[in-house]
Amino acid sequence: MSQPTRFQRLRPHLIAVLGLFVLTLLYFSPVLSGKTLSMHDVQEASAAAREIREIAKQTGEKPLWTDAVFSGMPGYMIDFNYPYILVYKAVMGVINILPNTASIIFVVMLSMYILLTVLGCNAWLASLGAAAYGLGTFSIVSLEAGHVSKIFALGYGAGMLAGVILTLRGRYWLGAALTGLFLSMELGANHIQITYYLFMTVGLYVLIEGIALFRNGKSRQLAIGLVTLVVVGAIAAGSFGKRLLVLNQYTKETIRGKSELTAKTTNPDGKTPSSESKGGLDKDYAFTYSYGKAETLTLLIPSAFGGASGGGLTTDSEFYKAMVNRGVDPGSAKQLAELGAPTYWGDQPMVGGPAYAGAALIFLFVLGMFVIRTPIRWWLLSATLLMVMLAWGKNLMFFNEFLFDYLPYLNKFRAMTMAFCLAQLFLAAGAALGIQTIVNEKLSLAQLRQPLLISLGITGGLALVMAVMGGAFFNFQTPNDVMILSRYFGDAAKDFLAPLISDRQGMMRSDAFRSAILIVLTAGVVWLFIADKIKSTLFYSLLLAVVIFDLFAVDKRFLNNADFVPKSQVTTIFEATPADEQILQDKSLGYRVFDQTGSFMESNRASYFHRSVGGYNTTRLRRYNELINYAFQANTLHLLNMLNAKYVIQQGQPDPANPQQQGGPVVIPNPEVLGAAWFVSTVQQVADADAEMAAMKTLNPRDSAVVDKRFATQLGNLPSQMDHTGSTIQLTNYRPDKLIYETNAVRDGLVVFSEVYYRGEEDWQAFIDGKPAPHLRANYTLRAMRVPAGKHTIEFRFDPPLAKTGDMIDLICNVLLIGLIGFVIFYENRNRPVGPSPQPEVAISPAVEAPKSSSTKSNARKA
Repeated sequence: MSQPTRFQRLRPHLIAVLGLFVLTLLYFSPVLSGKTLSMHDVQEASAAAREIREIAKQTGEKPLWTDAVFSGMPGYMIDFNYPYILVYKAVMGVINILPNTASIIFVVMLSMYILLTVLGCNAWLASLGAAAYGLGTFSIVSLEAGHVSKIFALGYGAGMLAGVILTLRGRYWLGAALTGLFLSMELGANHIQITYYLFMTVGLYVLIEGIALFRNGKSRQLAIGLVTLVVVGAIAAGSFGKRLLVLNQYTKETIRGKSELTAKTTNPDGKTPSSESKGGLDKDYAFTYSYGKAETLTLLIPSAFGGASGGGLTTDSEFYKAMVNRGVDPGSAKQLAELGAPTYWGDQPMVGGPAYAGAALIFLFVLGMFVIRTPIRWWLLSATLLMVMLAWGKNLMFFNEFLFDYLPYLNKFRAMTMAFCLAQLFLAAGAALGIQTIVNEKLSLAQLRQPLLISLGITGGLALVMAVMGGAFFNFQTPNDVMILSRYFGDAAKDFLAPLISDRQGMMRSDAFRSAILIVLTAGVVWLFIADKIKSTLFYSLLLAVVIFDLFAVDKRFLNNADFVPKSQVTTIFEATPADEQILQDKSLGYRVFDQTGSFMESNRASYFHRSVGGYNTTRLRRYNELINYAFQANTLHLLNMLNAKYVIQQGQPDPANPQQQGGPVVIPNPEVLGAAWFVSTVQQVADADAEMAAMKTLNPRDSAVVDKRFATQLGNLPSQMDHTGSTIQLTNYRPDKLIYETNAVRDGLVVFSEVYYRGEEDWQAFIDGKPAPHLRANYTLRAMRVPAGKHTIEFRFDPPLAKTGDMIDLICNVLLIGLIGFVIFYENRNRPVGPSPQPEVAISPAVEAPKSSSTKSNARKA
């Protein structure tokens, strides 16, 4: 018999990968006709980056600072220049050739396929696990919201785990190349929270696999593997060294850094429980999005706690019928039921959909935990439990608060619910590997009867209990239901609560029965296989079909063809209003806009057209955020004046002829605006941040400036009272990271600039007539400078030294990583035998012997 060629060995994998690609195209079929998703977060990010990109088009160079959001911040988390991330650019160049949106989920599936292949799964089961991971509902909902970086991080994370596993199992070169490639891409995805959670699971794997290796006398293999991972990890981290360096530095200055304010300011009456963390996010903010313990049922029953925060009902719903019966127009009632009904009743403020892992998949995972005998079982189980416990957030406070306070860097993250995305990885891996174990070990019906029945009872039994008795365990309502309903129905809100609760119960009941049926079908397919009633090909096909159908159908509730729009509609992120057009006629330099038509600190709409006082970004500077939180409401006009808010956009008055028609935005010029810079006559030195903030609540910045005493040296011998009559200063050249002013001072004085202070004399450097000059912080957030008498040119440049250091590190490490990958490709091809290997390419575990039989149960059944 002739030996199979390399192509013949690879053919099942190529077919499987092609099948996964076709699956993504089927789900995202509108992309084939030129449509794309209108993703909220992507639009907001593009709006924030517009100033940087427009300047780059004009000058060929991206500014390192932007004035479009929050009166100014570094471009690190918006759009920054990384010229030497060669590996990332090459891989993304290939990915970008693929159809948009579909390519994102395909990357997730492909990476998971690689991981499952490394774990020893065949092409069928690797496809099953890869499809389940890519179609996990939480990920699909995240994609609709525009959390693209998160989805990419989830995908590359699976590939990185494959590299770690190979390395610790003795495939050092191949493992190092995979780890380096996928870790570099993981960092390129730029979702540090997912990466952090991923490292936590890597730590669990190293611990569990390390114990197994040590017990089996393979300490040397463990040591070499760990050293290899450390070295290649450093190279991969260095391939994004610039980003990691500036991000680490910048984080300390953001809302994730430590505040200088004390409870004297943040909790003056002492009535609010302290939520301050040790150098990170406030706990209340960090744990706002926490999954309820009971809400974890959504892993098994998608509508256990309703659907999304808005919509999901039909014209058959009790809610719709109640609206129509009370005189609501049927068309309006249908629209409200489908798009606005508050069906979600869980612990979170709002959700786009549940974290549904798939009933069939959950059953297979539980079964896998009974049949897998290698140490990998404990890793899959412990990693799943860890991710679920993290997602519970404030609902498991004794555990999560301890980690939040003492685990380095964890307190920089919010919305811990996203840990559920990684739970899907381990659930899918456990399900696929469990079935592979049944096949490899040729487990009999007698051996599997008890595990099969227990797994069926745990999953299918639970679903059935929820279907029949769910109403006995839950009341299906939240304290905010009446308030939410009152937005639509006013004083009649309570009349619609009972129908809504009835629909919520119906949603749980329907999906619980659905899950029970799918679990029974899956268990039946497994029973038919182990009872020799069906052959392996049909067995794999049926399992794959049930899992994909299960997730595909639920995903389509939240992301379907109706969500896709023409690309031209997405390209135009925001339409300019007459108010925007009016402001844009003003070509003077450096002024800002305050958009009062919405929540100005939660939208980048104004940032798309103007330099904005507000914005939308979760990495905003802490001091600026504190100024808005603690002083803005008390001293709004004066603070807008000092921030150079030359124009205010307000909602227009309703049309008198049609009071229901809301007026469009209108422009209100601010005649009191202080401009780009001004001399002050009074300098008030204060002891600390609390005193500085207290002064900001009443300060008139036109004549006075508040300065922390730590900047006394920069003030020098300036008197506290100065006459600045006749002194002038004007902004003559504007670029966000390079500002030039011309000043004519009758005497030495203090100038306050309407620019955010950030790492003065380190990253932001000041010059007077071309010579370095010190500057300081004033008014809690702004720059100030002592200016000598006479005519002078003042220049501010944003030139962070770490950016240059990072470029050099990026270049060196990317070259090393490319060299490693190239060497491994050559090495593996040179040393791979032409014929089939008598041993599996990757053992299931180095600590447990592989099955000794040379034939498989599936092959025997085919005969």
